[in-house]
Amino acid sequence: MVLLDEIAGGLTDLEVNELTAIIRALRADGIAVVWIEHVVRALLTTVERLLCLANGVVVADGEPKAVLASDAVRAVYMGARTIEAQ
Repeated sequence: MVLLDEIAGGLTDLEVNELTAIIRALRADGIAVVWIEHVVRALLTTVERLLCLANGVVVADGEPKAVLASDAVRAVYMGARTIEAQ
């Protein structure tokens, strides 16, 4: 298992592409990857499951495009409402 935290921050587009290729290769070799990231483009080209949290509360979980299309995710990250930590 590989745990990654915000590793795409500050990378150029070319570097993000190289990074995602490396992560896809790790996954193809059977290595589990848990990746915390704000560079959503990198996640969309790499992951098969996306979990969105706000204040420690799960807002959405599932297929990446469906998670991003979620009204709850849009509301939280576009500032419409706040999820209270439980």
